[in-house]
Order: sequence, then structure tokens, then C-alpha cells
Amino acid sequence: MRYIYGLIFLAILSSCKNEKTEVTPVAEQEPETIDSLIYPEEKHFKSIRQITFGGDNAEAYWSFDDNQIIFQSNNTKWGLECDQMFLMNADETFDAKIPPMISTGKGRTTCAYFLPDNKHFVYGSTHLGGDKCPAAPLRREGKYVWPIYESYDIFVADLEGNIVGQLTTEPGYDAEATVSPKGDRIVFTSMRSGDLELYTMNIDGSDVKQVTDKLGYDGGAFFSPDGTKLIFRSSRPKTEEEIKEYKDLLAEGLVQPTNMELFICNADGSDLRQLTNLGNANWSPFFHPSGEKILFSSNFEAERGFPFNLYMIDLDGKNLERVTHGETFDAFPVFSNDGKKLIFSSNRNNGGGRDTNLFIAEWQD
Repeated sequence: MRYIYGLIFLAILSSCKNEKTEVTPVAEQEPETIDSLIYPEEKHFKSIRQITFGGDNAEAYWSFDDNQIIFQSNNTKWGLECDQMFLMNADETFDAKIPPMISTGKGRTTCAYFLPDNKHFVYGSTHLGGDKCPAAPLRREGKYVWPIYESYDIFVADLEGNIVGQLTTEPGYDAEATVSPKGDRIVFTSMRSGDLELYTMNIDGSDVKQVTDKLGYDGGAFFSPDGTKLIFRSSRPKTEEEIKEYKDLLAEGLVQPTNMELFICNADGSDLRQLTNLGNANWSPFFHPSGEKILFSSNFEAERGFPFNLYMIDLDGKNLERVTHGETFDAFPVFSNDGKKLIFSSNRNNGGGRDTNLFIAEWQD
């Protein structure tokens, strides 16, 4: 449930930062070639390639062998009314043709992630709650909200789209599953305790363990390269007013993601600590291949909540560095398993429209 839809509204409605945080500039370096998709300041990108053209495309994740990618899209030109899952080879692009859909085509789906055999994947789906897309929440004046559909459960499917297993059966929201690079555990977000907490389980759904237990939305979690740590986003209400608002929205199956910070902990939940304290929305974190830094999306520098760019920060919260320099939206950064490439979603090169497409960049430190 790491939504992109309406994020422009999030940017407009989110609160302004209270203080200026200094960002380390990227070291000066002359690029070998000029790439029209790379902004001049984006020194970590050696090259970049656009792989989708139209609609909202996000949540793109690599197979363990880096040969294939699963992503979600709501491209209406593909006959979609809400998010479904699609498969592509890592060297493909999808402009004039439609990639193979590997979800059921029923309900709404989110957060697909390959299993280590490269032949199966896990994902969240509402299809057991009905064939139609669940209704989007009504707009609320002055608020941007995400729906937490209680019909979400986590399933295992093969690359032809056949569901071969169901990993969660608890009442309420279960989604946002990602797999450890070690291939042994899955982390996911669940409402089974009455709040949105993180849990881990074996890849067959057994040995479920609760990771977080503090009030607030804990989600979008990823394992470190060695599988020992978790990075995630959280909205942790503190004042009585914030707590009441959070609980009231949650009772309606909603969360407000305009104020989120990043937290890090061991995979069992121990040594939990807050990594960022930037203000506004800090989210979609992912470990750098070294395991010593976090790449994430944020609008903390935006005076009016806009734009979102990618940043990088050390595990001790130091050496914050801006990575992308767009004027609209960059998010969902995910490194390939060999650490050589980064896939992310961006509004760049969309002709000034609202399409959010996928891009693959060659990464250089």
C-alpha cells in the first residue's frame, strides 16, 4: 500500500517543514555523456532508461537473479480500473505493447515481491472481498488519506498468475509484503492487533512474529542486504489531538500519510530507533547495496509540500545527501540485487502530465 495516486495532492496539502535541514551536496563530477533524462546534478546516475510510458506505474521489484521485474500499474489504456500486477524482462520497455498481467485482474492489488526461486511472487490483493475494485475514499477538505482495505490478504502466485497459496487469513488488512535477500523471511503490515504494525513470517506463512507495537502506521518495510535489519516508514502520533485523529481515521479504514519519518530496527524488532527527523513525508526507503545507507523519498525541503525527491542518509542519521533534482515526484527506489542498477518511479519526461513511469538507472557511488 505504498500509493502514488494523489501524491500531488499530498504534496500540496502536507505541512511545511519547521526548520531548515542542511543537505550534503553531491561531489562535483563531469558526466561522460549527456543523458536528457538525467538532471545535471544527478551524479549518481551514469545512465537512465525509461521503461513505461503512461498511467501510474510503481512498486517495481527485481527477481533474485535480476532478470525480471514485477510492477503495479493502473494504466487505463491497458483496460485497468485500479492497480494490477505486471511482469517484464529487465531489458524490456512497454510503450506500444502491454506487458503480461500476472495478478487475477480482480479486486485491487499492491506490493508484489519475488520469492527466491524466481518462479513465484507474493502480493497483496482484495479479490476475495469482491471482483470489483474497492471504492477509493472520498476526498476530505484539507486532508490527504490512504485507504487500508480490510479485504487485503497476502497470496503466492506463479509467473502465469496462478495463485498457489494464501499466506494470511486474519481478519483485516494484511499487505505490504517484501522478502529478505536471504530468502527466508517476509515482512508485512497487518491490522490484526488493532493497529498497523509490522510482522515477519517464513516464506510459507509460518512462524509469524510481531515486530512493532507502538501506536501509528508502520509500513513499507524492507530488509537490509544481510537480512538482519528493517527500514520502514511510520506516522507516530504524539499529542492527544494527533492520537484522536489517527484513531478516528483508522476506524474508517484510513490513514493520513502527510507526516512520516523513517525508523530502523533489527529484524526481530529490537534496537528500534528513529532514523530521520526531517518533517513532512519521508517514505519508500530502501537499503543501499553496502547496507550502510538508506535511499528514500521525501518532500521535507518543499515549502508547500512539493516536490518529492530521492535522498540518501547514513544509518546513524548523518550525511544526508540529495540524489534526484526533479520538480515533481521521484520515489520507490529499489536497487538490483547486484547493486549495479536502481529502478524508481518518476514524473519526469511525462510531457507535463500526471503519468508516473518507471526508470532504470545505472548507479555509481
